[in-house]
Amino acid sequence: MTRVALYPGSFDPPTRGHEDLIRRSLQLADRVVVAVAVNAAKQPLFTPAERLEMLREALGDEPRISFDSFDGLVAEFAKKIGASVLVRGLRAVGDFEYEFQMALMNRQLNPGLETVFLVPGQGLSYISSSLVREVARYGGDVGALVHPAVARALERHFDS
Repeated sequence: MTRVALYPGSFDPPTRGHEDLIRRSLQLADRVVVAVAVNAAKQPLFTPAERLEMLREALGDEPRISFDSFDGLVAEFAKKIGASVLVRGLRAVGDFEYEFQMALMNRQLNPGLETVFLVPGQGLSYISSSLVREVARYGGDVGALVHPAVARALERHFDS
């Protein structure tokens, strides 16, 4: 039986922290599905297709990682793809309260889905997509924060 882990997020844009958690998630499951959440209420910098392409470029060399997008409830999407593990990252103590509440709700909606919290690797906990966007918006160097393909996409976006 194949154990599937789901790592959902906005990934706008994907960061080195995301990459770290995705690769480490492979220790928990046979296959990891990285899913871009589509939220009509948000104004993302990149389209879901662009975010998926950046994720593929950063992580596509690993055959046990697949990529998808979804809208709606993560618990329902997890059922649809057969995921039994939901991976969430905790960068700081402030993340815990929200993530804990979401884990309990997801368990209510999908009792077969277990949430696992991972902390970023050393030196990555300060990186967030919003911070990366802000630095890139003002022409700062994001090379250490994101994959080169993501850095190029940010540069193209803010140069236009």
